[in-house]
Amino acid sequence: MKGQMDTEMGKIIVDEDVLAKYAGSAAVECFGVVGMASVNMKDGIVKLLKRDSLKHGVNVAVKDGKLLIELHIIVAYEVSILAVAKNLVDNVKYKVEEYTGLEVGKITVCVESVKVVD
Repeated sequence: MKGQMDTEMGKIIVDEDVLAKYAGSAAVECFGVVGMASVNMKDGIVKLLKRDSLKHGVNVAVKDGKLLIELHIIVAYEVSILAVAKNLVDNVKYKVEEYTGLEVGKITVCVESVKVVD
């Protein structure tokens, strides 16, 4: 399902990949987030994604006209996961709503790994 808005001029439809890229981009800007994660369910292996693969660590769905966003992240070692998650949710919600005009209903943060950063 795609994000959709009705305006006086007609409908605006936003593809889920676009929404995922916005959310992923906003996520990696946050302090303590090393990057987005890709999880191989079969092997249970977590992989740090390159900057051009941001949407792959993000799942977006639309329910009752609101966006549901799931972020799979890797956090830096020795940072507060709670503080990172709160900052992440606030930043992603603000930027996605500001840029797309769509309402975010829920953001789920999945911390998949921790990485020591030099």
